Amino acid sequence: MQTDRIATPFGRRPMTLALVKAQFESASIKKHKSADKWKIYRDACDARTLLGLRDRALAVLNALLSFYPETNLTEGANLIVFPSNAQLSARANGIAGTTLRENLALLVEAGLIHRNDSPNGKRYARKGRDGTIETAFGFNLAPLLARSEELAIMAQRVADENQRLKVVKEKITIERRDIRKLISAAIEEGASGDWQRVEEQFIAVVSRLRNARAAGDLAALLDELTLLREGVVNMLEAQVLSANSDANGIEIRQHIQNSNTEPLNELEPSSRNELGRKPSQAPRRQGEPIKSFPLGMVVRACPQISDYAPGGRIDQWRDMMAAAVVVRSMLGVSPSAYQQACEIMGPENAATVIACILERGGHINSAGGYLRDLTARAERGEFSLGPMLMALMRGAASAQGKSA
Repeated sequence: MQTDRIATPFGRRPMTLALVKAQFESASIKKHKSADKWKIYRDACDARTLLGLRDRALAVLNALLSFYPETNLTEGANLIVFPSNAQLSARANGIAGTTLRENLALLVEAGLIHRNDSPNGKRYARKGRDGTIETAFGFNLAPLLARSEELAIMAQRVADENQRLKVVKEKITIERRDIRKLISAAIEEGASGDWQRVEEQFIAVVSRLRNARAAGDLAALLDELTLLREGVVNMLEAQVLSANSDANGIEIRQHIQNSNTEPLNELEPSSRNELGRKPSQAPRRQGEPIKSFPLGMVVRACPQISDYAPGGRIDQWRDMMAAAVVVRSMLGVSPSAYQQACEIMGPENAATVIACILERGGHINSAGGYLRDLTARAERGEFSLGPMLMALMRGAASAQGKSA
């Protein structure tokens, strides 16, 4: 049963334009539309965080739906229920009167029900001679029917986000385990390197996990752990490769004692060593492609690049590369230098380097010369993106900690 008028609330309850808009939307339900009321209710429960509802409000909604006699909400039918507060309280697990009224108001504000108040504010129905309801005053369930598809989409969004959060937490657990055991093995077996500093960095990241709840915070910490693990692996790999190459002429013990490994915090791309490797201890063989990193990680490490993307957002690598062209010109990097970087590093990695240079612009005198130097090192197999990104992410985390 639809109405051609806007229902205003009884007494001192105010009328808002949002309520007017919601009633217009409910009045335009597709003809003959029908949906299972309990399916809609489950979707509302799943989407409660997006709707801003608490469990008590959902218990009240459950009670309201229990007063509607049919399983399906159908367009054209009387969708108004009119239980008293005492009846509602009994079906909502004995909820107190004040709490009941608060949660009814929340359901109205969330746009899941409408008030259809009588002249005196009482809830009742007037029936015709044949026993059918002609007029009813109470709570209109039409918004649930009108928004059934929207609620289903919201519920799926929450489910997808929960799944992503679960995957991130699982990856964090694996990264923590790998880093912890690799550091322990390196220390116990006397591998060269400043492992105490590595351990301190690991502990610092793990300590921030205790207060991380949002998916974005956990994803950022996962990126840091991933980069830290790759740094640890690269330090160990460099020693293994160096030991193998020198095994014919130099005793391994002598090599370990004489190695001069730089601390892991020397992550600036202009340093001679990256993650404890000398140029002769290349992180990859000459000619091998540079490893690229996820776009989300790059954007978190280099947020300024988004200002130069189409629409001010970077959603895909195409946006990143378009922004990099703009920044390249702004920084005075010649087209030939950037083209050479794209050919040697790959277009995605070249764009990432430009984003890193933009973040460190105040510390770099000649962006073009710096890019050419990195490109030459990449061609010799002496450059990787991980140290640059990790340094930027650590700097951002440190600045955020100071501001907090």
